[in-house]
Amino acid sequence: MAQWFKYSLCVITLISIFGYAFGIKCWDCRSSNDPKCADPFDNSSMPITDCKQEKGLAHLPGIKAQMCRKIRQKVNGVWRYFRGCAYLGEVGIQGDERFCLMRTGTYNIFIEYCTCNSKDGCNSSFSFTPMPVLLMFMVCTNFMKVLL
Repeated sequence: MAQWFKYSLCVITLISIFGYAFGIKCWDCRSSNDPKCADPFDNSSMPITDCKQEKGLAHLPGIKAQMCRKIRQKVNGVWRYFRGCAYLGEVGIQGDERFCLMRTGTYNIFIEYCTCNSKDGCNSSFSFTPMPVLLMFMVCTNFMKVLL
């Protein structure tokens, strides 16, 4: 009975990992439409979007959104924020999703581009949370050793 329970727990863990790996939900807003989209972020009136339901982009055929993004942009001293699903980019450069790509340009322009996929709604803030998939994998591996 104990082995059946462990086996069931391992299967449930694997199912949750696959669901986690192939779909993510991201906050979707623009600060020009709703000031709550800016930092500090207030998601009380924001929709969360299932990225696997996104239609895709015409200029990127076959590429699905698999990450969340947050863009912080300063143009002529005015901050703008954009949050949504991301199609391209690197997740957590050096394994830390708080690390963002920053660019400055002429005419007083600054852009910070952050992508993440650690959890649903990860584009809300910069708090680092370790990937739960690794933990689930380790637990499942230990259960499999016991079963074999």
